[in-house]
Amino acid sequence: MHKNKLFDIPDYKKIRVIVDTDAACEADDPFAIAHALLSPKLIVKGIIAEHFKVKGSMQESYDEIMTILAAMELEVPVLHGQDGPLSEDEKDSEGAEFIVKEALKEDEKSFFILCQGAITNVAKAMKICPEIKDRMTVIWIGTHGEAPCKAPFTEFNSVNDIEAANFVLQSGVDLWLVPSHVYITINVGIAEIQRRIKPCGKIGEHLFKNMVDYNMSEGAGWTQGESWSLGDSPAIAIAINPGCGHYHYAKAPLVLEDTSSEVKEDNPEIRIYTDVDSRYILEDFIAKLELSYKV
Repeated sequence: MHKNKLFDIPDYKKIRVIVDTDAACEADDPFAIAHALLSPKLIVKGIIAEHFKVKGSMQESYDEIMTILAAMELEVPVLHGQDGPLSEDEKDSEGAEFIVKEALKEDEKSFFILCQGAITNVAKAMKICPEIKDRMTVIWIGTHGEAPCKAPFTEFNSVNDIEAANFVLQSGVDLWLVPSHVYITINVGIAEIQRRIKPCGKIGEHLFKNMVDYNMSEGAGWTQGESWSLGDSPAIAIAINPGCGHYHYAKAPLVLEDTSSEVKEDNPEIRIYTDVDSRYILEDFIAKLELSYKV
């Protein structure tokens, strides 16, 4: 339960958001989900579970979202997304249909989808109802950014559904892209998480334990050991404050099989972030968590 009530902001500055997340993939998504739920500017209309190209992964993400909400003692609609990439899941999920329904609402508040994984659910929603592309803004953590660009590593969020990635990149939707060289900069030490986040109620304990458990697993072999990149958090922070980083407009990249970016001359222009203020992002989240849950 919240120990203190957070500040509020003028109603006209608030925005509607849906969080789309592969929450069980690794340890950073839960931090971003909690950040969204604690931010007065964001009216979280729902959270959609995203797959990460492993059988049963969408359900795992759904279950992790429910765990986060229970720890925060909050109730928000949670929807099942597509079970896998577009090419493997032809049905229309409740998550994709939820996006369509929210986008078509007559509401003076702007509508954003904050994407922290593969972008399958957004792509499916736009296939169901193409007209929604003009009624929303998509912030996506994904790709290696502006083309041409060789892949320094396999970019996880785009490789999990390259077809969906290119569909959204080519769609003409108002897309704000946070590429790999930007999202990897949200570095935090596990010691800081233990000292500042763990004491913040059940959610703080869950975020810390989930992080430590994953860090000790074989799946975390790629990490440095004592730190983590909370790479999904910029999706939330940019929705709160679009000026928390620098950006420019350029043609959307074409994503290749190895997640390199190639120029496609007829692709639309999108907003591409070139950096974000990592300490602003981390401090904003930790302060809200402390104000809400720390005794």
